[in-house]
Amino acid sequence: MSLSTALSIAQSALLATSKQTSVVSRNVADASNPDYARRVAVVTSTAPGARSVEIQRAANDLLFRQNLSALSAWSGQSALYSGMDQLDLSVNGVDNASSASTAIGNLQQALQLYATTPSNQNLGASVIDAAKQVVSSLNDGTTAIQDFRTQTDGQIATAVDDLNSLLSQFQDANKAVIAGTRSGTDMSDALDQRDALLKKIAEYVPVSTFTRGDNDMVITTKDGTTLFETVPRSVTFTPSAGYTAGTPGNTIYIDNVPLSAGTGDNTSADGKLAGMLKLRDGVAATMQSQLDEIARGLITAFAETAPSQPNAAGLFTWSGAPAVPAAGILVDGLAGSISVNAAFDPSAGGSAALLRDGGANGAAYVSNTGGGASYSDLLIAYGNRLDQPMAFDTSAGITVSSGVSDYAANTIGWFEGVRQQASTNADAKEALSTRTAEALSNDTGVNVDQEMSLLLDLEHTYQASARMMKTVDDMLDALLGAVG
Repeated sequence: MSLSTALSIAQSALLATSKQTSVVSRNVADASNPDYARRVAVVTSTAPGARSVEIQRAANDLLFRQNLSALSAWSGQSALYSGMDQLDLSVNGVDNASSASTAIGNLQQALQLYATTPSNQNLGASVIDAAKQVVSSLNDGTTAIQDFRTQTDGQIATAVDDLNSLLSQFQDANKAVIAGTRSGTDMSDALDQRDALLKKIAEYVPVSTFTRGDNDMVITTKDGTTLFETVPRSVTFTPSAGYTAGTPGNTIYIDNVPLSAGTGDNTSADGKLAGMLKLRDGVAATMQSQLDEIARGLITAFAETAPSQPNAAGLFTWSGAPAVPAAGILVDGLAGSISVNAAFDPSAGGSAALLRDGGANGAAYVSNTGGGASYSDLLIAYGNRLDQPMAFDTSAGITVSSGVSDYAANTIGWFEGVRQQASTNADAKEALSTRTAEALSNDTGVNVDQEMSLLLDLEHTYQASARMMKTVDDMLDALLGAVG
């Protein structure tokens, strides 16, 4: 081997080692970055004594796709579960203190106490006050639910804007990858950025991807709607200024195709947008229907009855009074409009004694025909009616036959059951998201210990190459000295 060849080999080795060291140092520096994929400097011999270094980026498409799916599931479930917590607190209060069930329980107690001493009109007034609390619970619950739906609409609008922004950024990253592929330059950073954006996009909607020529990527939603192909598709949504019971929410569109909230019940969602849609149109709307059914049940239970006369609204009334709502048929918004009949309310010029005697709808409805101050039959009958099974609309999510008192308690049980299942799903999906992220990191991420060990090996290689160059240099000096 000539001295010039030896010198060329040493220089090539030093250059290759320097590039390898740079790659390893970059790996160590970005070890804590979850969006960074490990780089590997692959050295190949291109000619006798010559070496080239190619930088390759670690990737595992299967694990990455699994992680995207898990991210979508966890993000949707998290949005759904956290929204349920907020909704429960807004409608039912801490420990269900402001729930309709609690208020009806207090009404039953006041009614029972009045029935024991029906001549005491102070106890009668207490029943009216308890009835007002029931009405407040239903009215306030309706307001809270519709405010929640309006608030959720605003959050959906913000999320749609964020998704459009991410898609625009994805276009830039995708262009950089395509350009790098065509020019043959290292595009590892562009691929990192594109994958990082893809993970963020997957938090909003579940996605599928496929790669075309020049590493050009296409994104579709889980149901096949194109989200990105060369350019981002437009995601649009118009929030409502406000909601009333029974009003459907506006749809999210991707390239004019409606986005589905997904399959399954109200305890599961994929993607943040689907989670919020299920909150707005599933959980919240069902809670509203249940409050409306409670209101209808109360109007029915306290309706005045008389032989050969239609049942007429009594203690609780509504816009359709004196008629009583039809049995087993949901009346949208009834919980927001139910009120205490002024004829029974002493503060409005009425008399609580009508609850004991009957007759708010005329003489035909008087039950205490003898006018006795100790008459309690009607009060006892009202108390019994609260527990007597009646027909409820099954579209409100509860199919068990019960009295209105038990129905109100069942609505809490329904919600707690839904929330518990959502919590269980959230735990499972969070665990899956964590496991897939860890598996992906273990396969494509940076192991600092391994990189430091490799760095030490490269240092030894560099020192050996440097010693070779020093030896060749000394030999050249000696040769030149001998010739001179």
